[in-house]
Amino acid sequence: MNETPSEIARRPREWKLQDAKARFSELVRLAGEAGPQHVTVNGKEKAVLLSAKDYRRLRSEPMGDALVRLLAEADLDDIEFDHIKAPGPVRDIEL
Repeated sequence: MNETPSEIARRPREWKLQDAKARFSELVRLAGEAGPQHVTVNGKEKAVLLSAKDYRRLRSEPMGDALVRLLAEADLDDIEFDHIKAPGPVRDIEL
């Protein structure tokens, strides 16, 4: 079954638990082809199924490290930031 990208995009990304259980193979396939699949219980989101590739990407690098690297590599010489006083105790951090 070869679907076009537009057909894949139209497939559900939100599944009721009973549908997710009954069509688990399709759910797994769509997680790999169309992105995260959300599973609901009584109308409330309870789980998200990710492809292994997406999961590894999320686990590979803490977001804080990526932000620090982005700011360190960015050309921010011409930008001035206002100093905002923090409302509580402040500690030094190493970047």
